[in-house]
Amino acid sequence: MIDAKTFVEESIEKKKEEFIEVSAAVWEYAEGGYQEYKSADLLCRTLEKEGFAVTRNLADIETAFKGVWGSGPPVVGLLGEFDSLPGLSQKAGCPVHDPLAEGGRGHGCGHNMLGTGCLAAAVAIKEYLQAAGKPGTVIYFGTPAEEIGAGKTFMAREGAFDGVDFFYTWHPGTTNEVANCHMVANYSRIYRFKGVTAHAGGAPHLGRSALDSVELMNVGVNYLREHVIQEARIHYAYLDAGGTAPNVVQDHAAVKYIIRAPYIWQLDEITQRIDNIAKGAALMCGTEVSYATESAYSNYIPNEVLAKVMSEAMISIGAPEWTEEDYELAKKFADSVSDNCKSDAMQLITRRYGKEKLEEKLNQPLDDMVAPYDPDHRLILTGSTDVGDVGYVAPTVMASAATAAFGTPGHSWQITGQGNSPIGHKGMLLAAKTMALASIQVMEDPQILADAKAEFMKKNNGVYDCPMEKGVAAPKFIS
Repeated sequence: MIDAKTFVEESIEKKKEEFIEVSAAVWEYAEGGYQEYKSADLLCRTLEKEGFAVTRNLADIETAFKGVWGSGPPVVGLLGEFDSLPGLSQKAGCPVHDPLAEGGRGHGCGHNMLGTGCLAAAVAIKEYLQAAGKPGTVIYFGTPAEEIGAGKTFMAREGAFDGVDFFYTWHPGTTNEVANCHMVANYSRIYRFKGVTAHAGGAPHLGRSALDSVELMNVGVNYLREHVIQEARIHYAYLDAGGTAPNVVQDHAAVKYIIRAPYIWQLDEITQRIDNIAKGAALMCGTEVSYATESAYSNYIPNEVLAKVMSEAMISIGAPEWTEEDYELAKKFADSVSDNCKSDAMQLITRRYGKEKLEEKLNQPLDDMVAPYDPDHRLILTGSTDVGDVGYVAPTVMASAATAAFGTPGHSWQITGQGNSPIGHKGMLLAAKTMALASIQVMEDPQILADAKAEFMKKNNGVYDCPMEKGVAAPKFIS
């Protein structure tokens, strides 16, 4: 009889240099949402090399794909991501801000590791099923544009994830754990104002300013912030300021809003109020406004049954074995962050290790333990992920593995720098082993899968109400 833990560890260790090379290549490509052509092609070719049947252009999205091995139930899905972020270019392993390309893109959320780690897990599951002669299907899903494009939402709407029994994924972070967290729903919405141009000095009374409308809308929304639930978040950025000539009344302007709330129904209520503010701003200025949702994310709630299995798998494998060189590099990155981030790191270390180990872990700021899953303590995180939409299709859970020093803020050049270093590589391999082992354990125990599905049905009655309307195509590019 094959020991699954030993097999998974040996399988991934045997090919770890190949996986690290793939992760490093995706890191170098640093492509934007729905433009991850090189990254998707590399991952597809790697899957084909490993014996997976690859389907590209999944759900009519050019950089979405899946790789399938095996046949019949049970069916496990691994969710890989590979998009980068603008303005976060950084040299690999460099703890001083030094972009590879000034203003360029970088993997400031670690998706180069995320996508590759899930691929490594898929390969290990396949090899185990082959060696053990066990039934089952493993599917690696390449899911583009997680950062702001909601790739999984569009894929879920088109049925790309149908027929899968359960999903596992992970995310790079500063801790090793399967957190009991709720992540909020999210709408990305664009408001476009149309006015009338005129000479701002000679005949301003003839103009109707679209830019004034956007500014008044923003003022109104800023007043709204006091009167929404405290868990909500509202952010905006100008897409179009109407031009660069102050002596011309701007007849066009646009603004993008991202609106977050714990549940879709709360998001709908807040969004309706923001829409009304936009209408009011247009009315005040004599302009016209149109608006539409560009992308949307459902809230993420982990499946507790799957979370416990995944947590136990990670505990059995153990935290990465950090070297003195790893600690030294991590300390340099930890020293580079803001005082607020350092304060957050101190609080996290104290919670995890106790005050007596604070000084030690500040000098060796890498997580060397695995925190157990706590079903009685749910965190409400105000970030969003389109993994939530997959969780409304089938039971879904994601883990966190330490790929960066304590205190490293998300979406930062420090994440980019550590994401192509031994620190990031070791965390990625831990995540891969964890997902593979947990998947095998679920696939081999029908009762676990039955319990996970029962919890899934209890939470959402098996109904996925996609927040993106039918007919709205996935964007071709999101910066």
